[in-house]
Amino acid sequence: MPAKRALKEYERRRDFALTPEPPARAKRSRTGRSFVVQKHRATALHYDFRLEVDGTMPSWAVPKGPSLNTKDKRLAMKVEDHPLDYAGFEGIIPEGEYGGGTVMVWDEGTYEPLETDDPASALRRGELKFELHGKKLKGRFTLVRTGGPRKWLLIKGRDRYASEKDIATEKPRSVKTRRLLAQIARDEGGNVEKAATGDP
Repeated sequence: MPAKRALKEYERRRDFALTPEPPARAKRSRTGRSFVVQKHRATALHYDFRLEVDGTMPSWAVPKGPSLNTKDKRLAMKVEDHPLDYAGFEGIIPEGEYGGGTVMVWDEGTYEPLETDDPASALRRGELKFELHGKKLKGRFTLVRTGGPRKWLLIKGRDRYASEKDIATEKPRSVKTRRLLAQIARDEGGNVEKAATGDP
């Protein structure tokens, strides 16, 4: 799908006169293979997992967050593609707007697709294996579709980075500013009490 068309749903859901989120503009990073995980306290706490593919960032909401435990199969609900500029967004989406709440850049880095040089086609087929080179998440992972177009699983592969430790609890801070969710809300005029429910 052309990048510009892939961002139509992102654009339709937002009033950019009200939200500081970046506009729907297709672009590529230097590597073309960036990823970001954004911790997002909206109606409920979740982690938005985004991979750069062909000028946009296909995205999944992961309620429990990524896991380093190979036994965990984390539900990942497909949401609308986001623009690459969104990867740097940390701040407040106004209450009443789509996704209203506090957003943190929880992890970022690059990824390497495995067993394919065409991640877009792999995602259309329903399974993408890849290796993450992030500040918190490293090593092999798989995204696999399990039912309907939206329901996927995010699964850690067996490698030296696999662990039973709870990475989300042990490393709760932003990789961009070192802040907790409540600190981001306090600094930027958000709902501190609501945001604090997403901190350990």
